[in-house]
Amino acid sequence: MVTPDYRREARALALQILYEVDCTDHPVAEVLRERLEQGASRPEAIPLAARLVQSVLEIRPRLDVLIHRYAPEWPLDQIAIVDRNILRIAIYEMAVDEAIPLKVAINEAIELAKTFGSESTPRFINGVLGTLAARPDDVQATLKLQPS
Repeated sequence: MVTPDYRREARALALQILYEVDCTDHPVAEVLRERLEQGASRPEAIPLAARLVQSVLEIRPRLDVLIHRYAPEWPLDQIAIVDRNILRIAIYEMAVDEAIPLKVAINEAIELAKTFGSESTPRFINGVLGTLAARPDDVQATLKLQPS
């Protein structure tokens, strides 16, 4: 049996942490620690998951602007929490993390959607990300990080 690579596992762990933080407002460090104590993740997945969580949370308001703009029929608070966080991770990977090719970011988001979302989640995620992928200048302008 082929096991998924650690990056897919890291994305799933990041999604679970972001989901809990979004639902409960528990401190991120506490949620991460509890997840790690459960021991379900490979050691190499943990730093990537932690980086994804921190990076997404740092720019979450800008990610949410893009989600709102490119899924206007769904108010942000009415998008399923899982879907919203899959989109946040994917948009971060598409637009900010230069190590992840665009198609990989979209495909990985769809895989997360198949695993954690509802029956319609993969189609919804693909539609929003496909629209975003066609507008890289707007995405980059919206996500532009402020200089330190």
